Amino acid sequence: MTRADLGKNPEQVSAMFDRVAANYDRTNTLLSMGNAPLWRVATTRAVDPKPGERILDIAAGTGTSSASLARSGASVVAADFSPGMIEVGRRRQAHVQNLVFVEADAMQLPFDDDEFDAVTISFGLRNVSDPKQAIREFLRVTKPGGRLVICEFSHPQASLVRAGYGAYQRWVMPPLVKLSSSNDTAYEYLNESINAWPVQSELAAWLREAGWRDVAWRNLTLGVVALHRGRKPLAPAEA
Repeated sequence: MTRADLGKNPEQVSAMFDRVAANYDRTNTLLSMGNAPLWRVATTRAVDPKPGERILDIAAGTGTSSASLARSGASVVAADFSPGMIEVGRRRQAHVQNLVFVEADAMQLPFDDDEFDAVTISFGLRNVSDPKQAIREFLRVTKPGGRLVICEFSHPQASLVRAGYGAYQRWVMPPLVKLSSSNDTAYEYLNESINAWPVQSELAAWLREAGWRDVAWRNLTLGVVALHRGRKPLAPAEA
């Protein structure tokens, strides 16, 4: 098995990411047409990490986003369920002192209740077999008043942009993947999972349903990516 499917079997998804770990960051930068670093900056600003805070970065992969958060002086836990990604991340981010890697399942996080000031996940919620359960887990481990930031592929709202993006996925992405990835068939899943993912308003509804408050989102790159935010209630009376 070289790729996962929309059943999102955790073992298959983990194995797929193990196989692409070595070239993952390079491929992402290429496929995003250079936008990946800009999305990372936007996500870091939305999380707004501060010295002394404890932040959980889920589906952290090789830790590129985690290192960006850790530069603030916050203590960052980079969690991923792919051992291959974690191995590459530990090696590449070894110079970042306030960053640790943990193998973890987003649907059953190995952390205590109310442990983190902020929880964030970039381009990973889409790969979870039960994203609603993961969103509830994010709430559980976040401190009251703490914040959630989700950066995920989404759906352009303008018809012309949607058509152009569809053409890019169908005709441009496959040859780019062949150039940059050691497992190009795995990236077929990328397009499938993006197209099957809910629109921005539906994901926002999932967050509210789980108990997050002050839920909002903003589009990046004309809606190709959306940045969702929420806050954990301070007290039960606020729920």
